Amino acid sequence: MTAMKKVRVLVVDDSALMRKLIPQMLEADASIEVVGTAMDGTFCLKKIEELQPHVVTLDLQMPGMNGIDTLKEIMRRNPLPVIVVSSHSTEGASVTFKALGLGAFDFVTKPQDTTAHMADAAAELIAKIKAAADCKVVRPGILPAAPSRPEKISAGKTAPLPSKLVAIGISTGGPQALEFVLAQLPRTFRERL
Repeated sequence: MTAMKKVRVLVVDDSALMRKLIPQMLEADASIEVVGTAMDGTFCLKKIEELQPHVVTLDLQMPGMNGIDTLKEIMRRNPLPVIVVSSHSTEGASVTFKALGLGAFDFVTKPQDTTAHMADAAAELIAKIKAAADCKVVRPGILPAAPSRPEKISAGKTAPLPSKLVAIGISTGGPQALEFVLAQLPRTFRERL
């Protein structure tokens, strides 16, 4: 019987307390191995090269290279699943949405009271790390181009009104795919609405 391959996780947070607590939370699951920690974005990038983690947990508010800039660099250099673990996830929703738009897989809110909500936060983080480890991350901007379709409406004629509606729903990790799909719509799409 082959041994189960562990999910290698790098924990990035400027708080020494969180760099201790998050690995302790993850120890509850035998399929996860914290391979290292980093206190800021610069160390994070070095540790990624050195330790080759499968998933990165990333705080957004850090001195020096902040979480957003770090996420951009991770996605530019070597895309990995990144889970944002930040107090900003509730209070600063726009920063969290920006991180998701830049390629973060998902987010988990740091518990305000580290003792009362630790078990819930641990269960949520463990589940999201496992899901992230199974995903394929694509570097933003290098998705395959869709085949071009010639416009069939001749000049001077108007397009018929649409008779059907298409709705697109996405989950976390889907903003890049949605951006790709929307970029493939013809330029005249808005004029047809």
